[in-house]
Amino acid sequence: MRSFTAEGAELAQDQQRLMQKTLPCGIELATEELPERQAVVLEFRFLAGMGHEPPQLLGLARLAMEVLDKGTQTLGGRELSDAFDGIGTRRNSWLGREAMGFTCLCLPEFLDKSISLHADFLRHPTFPDDAFQVAVDLTRQELTLLEDDAQGLTDRALDRQAWGPVLGRHHLGQVETVDRVTRQDLLDYWKRYFHAGRMQVSVAGCIDHAAVGDALQHHFDGYGGAEWAGREQTSIDFKPDRVHLHKELEQQQIAFCLPGVTVVDDWFPTETVMIRVLAGGMSSRLFTEIREKRGLVYWVGAWHEQARGAGMIYFGASSTPENCEETYRTLLGEVDRLKDDLTEDELDRARAGILVRSDIRGDVTRSRCGELANDLFFRGHLMPRREKLERVQRVRVEDIRRYLDEHPRDALSVVTMGPRDFEVKS
Repeated sequence: MRSFTAEGAELAQDQQRLMQKTLPCGIELATEELPERQAVVLEFRFLAGMGHEPPQLLGLARLAMEVLDKGTQTLGGRELSDAFDGIGTRRNSWLGREAMGFTCLCLPEFLDKSISLHADFLRHPTFPDDAFQVAVDLTRQELTLLEDDAQGLTDRALDRQAWGPVLGRHHLGQVETVDRVTRQDLLDYWKRYFHAGRMQVSVAGCIDHAAVGDALQHHFDGYGGAEWAGREQTSIDFKPDRVHLHKELEQQQIAFCLPGVTVVDDWFPTETVMIRVLAGGMSSRLFTEIREKRGLVYWVGAWHEQARGAGMIYFGASSTPENCEETYRTLLGEVDRLKDDLTEDELDRARAGILVRSDIRGDVTRSRCGELANDLFFRGHLMPRREKLERVQRVRVEDIRRYLDEHPRDALSVVTMGPRDFEVKS
């Protein structure tokens, strides 16, 4: 058995690897030294997302993100891409309800160059007309393809219904709003939301805390005002409702959600374990009971998503029109049944799955950088990974029962799509 002294020493070591500070330029920085890793991952997160678009210009944030790195005052889009490729970086970008991010994986010796190249397109974009037009055309095409994506359409409708008209927006916007966006709109969006006071930067890997801070301060000094902005919580407008979207399909889409808890809530580890019990692989309840034993669905799942100040638990399934009503009832029944017959074996599998996934999912360095970024975004402070996992390990059967008692599923937002409507009973 491990001693409390050993566990305390490991937790102290984890804390020493972490650093959080605000740079003089205004950037909020989090770093984790992982000397055993042979790579570095950076995330530049800006506190502006779909929720910051003007209502008449939905899709603007996505367009700005796509065109931002297509040219700077010193480099063309191809030259910038070649410069990143020349140092072997792998890049990605993403857009969320409240923020957008730019991630980069590189070798430690190219960290300063990677920061310099990011600073170039984040500080000095030119938003070339040709790149802007290409982005608009591609967005129109994606919106057209979405009309044939039953699951995508269901998800879009459910998000709007559950999160409300601001946080429930779709990243592609709408055809009519995208057609209104001009290149000047992109410039205005960038000028308003892209500055150091809205930046959170996270870096993990074979690094030195001080060197990372110095490089960021050097390359982003004078990047707008240093005053913080964008940390406020955005309220959601959850309204229990039920909508059926008629579409002639061979499969029936079923999706519903209910309010969950926030990342900083004491119940968050319990909710995480509960969802893992329900949908954590081939031994999970939903897969075993609904797909394997009853053969009701093509796929079934459960997950949760969070905004600052809100959380949502999702359930989804794809069934035949004949089985859709039974599938819906069975989904709800499996959630209710947790209060009565959840076993210790199920709980052990769920906790073990979370712990193992934390160690082996994808690239460890990238995973650690993502945790830093989410800590800054949701908590405002860093929490050692070991502490998070210990909270998961402490979840017991009675905790899940208490969670279900204190968070009853008496308010559901439901969207179904397919040829058959059915009566929804809670």
